[in-house]
Amino acid sequence: MEHKIKKYHLPGSLNGYFILLFLIFFLFAMGCAGSKKSISSGKQKKMDRRLPNSFKPYRIGNNCYKPLVDARGFKQRGLASWYGKDFHGKKTANGEIYNMYGLSAAHKTLPLGTWVRVRRFDNGEIIDLRINDRGPFVKGRIIDLSRGAAKKIGMIEAGTVPVEIVALEKKGKRTELTDISSAFHYAESFTGNYTIQVGAFSDLKNAEKLKNELDQFYKNAHIKKGGDDFYRVRVGTCSTLHQAVKYEERLMQNGYNNIFIVAQ
Repeated sequence: MEHKIKKYHLPGSLNGYFILLFLIFFLFAMGCAGSKKSISSGKQKKMDRRLPNSFKPYRIGNNCYKPLVDARGFKQRGLASWYGKDFHGKKTANGEIYNMYGLSAAHKTLPLGTWVRVRRFDNGEIIDLRINDRGPFVKGRIIDLSRGAAKKIGMIEAGTVPVEIVALEKKGKRTELTDISSAFHYAESFTGNYTIQVGAFSDLKNAEKLKNELDQFYKNAHIKKGGDDFYRVRVGTCSTLHQAVKYEERLMQNGYNNIFIVAQ
């Protein structure tokens, strides 16, 4: 027995209605897909914002500085200066309120919170203090001491003095500052791979010029490009910090100033 299937035809207005519904559904689905993408992008931006600001590169004038993630093995020589009332009571780079009568210091690239030993070359005076700010941004100067720290090593009148900075490693929870000998030990005991940074340039040609100059007298002169697009010229490969210090002294004797040791 043959069954006849009845065919129903919707009015033209209803056909248009369903087509419209289909288009709305399609656009809604596409919109959801798009919003999912933007949400993912938003999460990524949120994750980026969670990165500690103290490790992010920053720019002062035409110079870009990239803070170190680890201070182990750090040692540097140059001029120390001090800063006082113009900044007293203002926020430092790590959010603390600057107390010019306290014992603290500013450094361009050491991790905020790092303890360092500062030794004057001319009279041997030593002070241990914590880095909580950024600076000094004056050519040739490597560290800015608080007025209180500057007074401790007798450099208020001089304004600037030649110093050596050595990073200190914490041994457990820090005790009173008077018990420095048991709270810290020199980072000089570290072994690893060290090199000496001689210069940093935004122009590759200038970096190559310095590298070629170093190639004539030193081993392993090389260029390392950082994430901030600066070309860092480094030289030497040392397995201990002691060797690196000797290499650094040799470079300084030959006229290369504002150099420092880098732990690789």
